[in-house]
Parts: sequence; C-alpha cells; structure tokens
Amino acid sequence: MNESLTIAMPKGRIFEEAAELMKAAGYDLLENMEETRKLILQFPDQNIQIMMAKPMDVVTYVEHGAADIGIAGKDVLLEQDRDVYEVLDLGISPCYLAVAGLPDTQMGKIAPKIATKYPQIASDYFREQGEQIEIISLNGSIELAPLIGLADRIVDIVSTGRTLKENGLVEYEKIVDVTSRLIVNPVSYRLKSARIDEMVRSLSRVIEENAV
Repeated sequence: MNESLTIAMPKGRIFEEAAELMKAAGYDLLENMEETRKLILQFPDQNIQIMMAKPMDVVTYVEHGAADIGIAGKDVLLEQDRDVYEVLDLGISPCYLAVAGLPDTQMGKIAPKIATKYPQIASDYFREQGEQIEIISLNGSIELAPLIGLADRIVDIVSTGRTLKENGLVEYEKIVDVTSRLIVNPVSYRLKSARIDEMVRSLSRVIEENAV
C-alpha cells in the first residue's frame, strides 16, 4: 500500500536546497513552491503533502505526529531534544554554532552573560568548559548584544562569518557543525516504514552521487 506521507519543510534557504534534493530523488515537486502563500501543498499523484513551517517549528510538528517526516537543522535538534528519529544527514545548508564577541575582550569573571537564541546548547557547552554563565535569550539580531554591553559573548549560527565581521565581532570558539537532517515521527516509522525507507534510500543515492 502506498501510504500517504506528510512532510514538514522549513521556509527559507533550507527549503530551496531540500526541494532540489527531493526533485533529484524522483519527487515531482512544483517549481517556485516557496512563493505560494499556501501552508499545505498537495501532491496527490505521489500521495504526499508538504507543510510549510518555520524552521524551529518543524520538530514540534513531527514529534506530535502532525507530520510524518520533517527536515530540520542539527542546531534545532540539539536545542530542542525532541522525541523524533534522526534518520539521514542531508548535508545541506552547512554552517556551525560558535561563540563570538568583541575582539580582545575578556569575559566577566562572575557569571559572564551569553546572549543567544540557543540557551540549551550554550548552557551545555559552557558547563562542559566548567564555566558558570548567565543566559540572555534573544530571538534576533544577536550580534547587537555585545555592541551595547548587554552580553560578554554570543552563541549563534555562523555561515560565512560576514555578519560577525560587518558588526566588528570575532569568533572565539567553534561549538558544533550543523547541517540539515531528515527526521521521522516514531509512530509514523512503525506504521509507514516501507514508504519512509524508500524515501531515505532515494535521498541517500542523490547525496552519494553529489559527493562524488
């Protein structure tokens, strides 16, 4: 039986790269899908539907079974620690999490302040370094925090490093590499394992071919 699959995909750069992977794997998707205002795109000929979601919300949809499959950055998976299966590293949208701040500055000796939208990752990292810190949670423009004296350091995603450089910041430590991963709801995997495994195999072939 060709079970229906619901796939949660993040808007933005990851979506564009993931859609190209899926097309190369044999999934007949529409061109310029992201330009539509529809949140759910139907592909009845292939028995799939795609949910357009914010990157941080994809894991929530998959964990609660609203989507069978999702595409999420490793940063989101590390930060949220949800009950999902991570089945494939898609190798797309490579970047990394790093500690950054103003050049030639020392962190405060008593509970230095770290601004980030990744409080769990930052807390875990500095705990492993034996440092006690104070987390300041922000949702955007993280680079602003050290410029106005709000924080000693930031923990944020680095892709090219251009944003840090343009704001006069430097990278101090690299925390972890990040790529996008294919994730699966555990119940969906039990009920639709054949269909999900088929998708994983198709995408894996494309990834291997691209690596050659």
